[in-house]
Amino acid sequence: MENRSPVKRLTKKSSPWAWIPTLYFAEGLPYVAVMTVAVIMYKRLGLSNAEIGLYTGWLYLPWLIKPLWSPFIDLIKTKRLWIVSMQGLIAAGFAGIAFSIPTDYYLQVTLAFFWLLAFSSATHDIAADGFYMLGLSNEEQSFFVGIRNTFYRLANIFGQGILVMFAGWLETSSLSADGTANIPMAWSITFYLMAGIFLGLMLYHHFVLPRPINDVPGKQVSVKEILTNFFLTIGSFFQKKHLGLALFFLLTYRLGESQLVKIASPFLLDQKDCGGLELPTATVGMIYGTIGLIALTVGGILGGILVSRQGLKKWIVPMALAINLPDLLYVYLAATVPQDNWIIIFSVAIEQLGYGFGFTAYTLYLIHIAKGEHQTAHYAIGTAFMAAGMMLPGMAAGYIQEAIGYTSFFIWVCICTIPGILAAIMVRNKLNQE
Repeated sequence: MENRSPVKRLTKKSSPWAWIPTLYFAEGLPYVAVMTVAVIMYKRLGLSNAEIGLYTGWLYLPWLIKPLWSPFIDLIKTKRLWIVSMQGLIAAGFAGIAFSIPTDYYLQVTLAFFWLLAFSSATHDIAADGFYMLGLSNEEQSFFVGIRNTFYRLANIFGQGILVMFAGWLETSSLSADGTANIPMAWSITFYLMAGIFLGLMLYHHFVLPRPINDVPGKQVSVKEILTNFFLTIGSFFQKKHLGLALFFLLTYRLGESQLVKIASPFLLDQKDCGGLELPTATVGMIYGTIGLIALTVGGILGGILVSRQGLKKWIVPMALAINLPDLLYVYLAATVPQDNWIIIFSVAIEQLGYGFGFTAYTLYLIHIAKGEHQTAHYAIGTAFMAAGMMLPGMAAGYIQEAIGYTSFFIWVCICTIPGILAAIMVRNKLNQE
């Protein structure tokens, strides 16, 4: 008999189309703010690539260690309440960053608020991903995985595209008294805008999110029982079949991407005598926010449709190739430094198309691993390994790039894609045996 989640849908507002796009946009925006927008902002404020990679790389830590508190999300209150509450804290974090940027100690203070933002966002991820699995049937989960990934990535494009364009426009329009660009003020206004967006999302989800009948807090238990359940939950994850292969896949599938994402924007912004393309801030935002946005949307939706029809095992290897092979285009850009912006736009668009298409396999495999008892906590553990695979290589990316230059660095990134492709082949073979 078909296994369907018992979901209570009393009004049209409970339709998945009403909340999945906005929920995963809300999940993606603080992540891209921490991981990508912060990179561009600190680059414009004068930090080196090595400093940027190290400081922003550490901000992955909350996503890495979130399994330490993920079981408590299952036990305390509802996931719906966690979602709305964390969105309020994220809005406060954005406002704190905005207030701190123009100050003399902006680096220390903004990093502190970025840490608050990161912890709130990681907690929000746990609740949102658990809510997704509680609120949809198995078929709906497969169908909407492309939609959720698309809107998650749309948040990335909105952050590093539209908002960066906005900040770039402010840089050139809000001049200081000496006639130079007022970069701190431009970025402060941009982060105030993000705070306002999240206040709106919090209010919207307060009224629109459905109330699944199985989204209930855990039974009242003692601290000893909570800790016992916590260690049992963690232990049950490490007893899963084929765990070694699963961890190899989670840690390597985006090994190249983990380093590319830290250096791609600085590469586009850096001066030509440093090996960069020397594009204005607004142009970098435009590249990601126009053609890149369209390419990503097409890739994500196409990936979800194909996997829902033909299954993960058929598409996991093509998707691994799609997410990794376009990194070669950055080798071309660094080696040739094209003068035509359309060549740069085309290269970024292909990379975004491949990412949107290829990330579908990653998400579905995470869901596959998490199936069973404690699926919310197990999904969080899986995403923690994903974060580890992004955090550690990303922290070193700036140092590697400064040591060997942009062209050699992008060649290194391409070499790092090989383990992820091999992992996808191994997972496909294992899925064929099941």
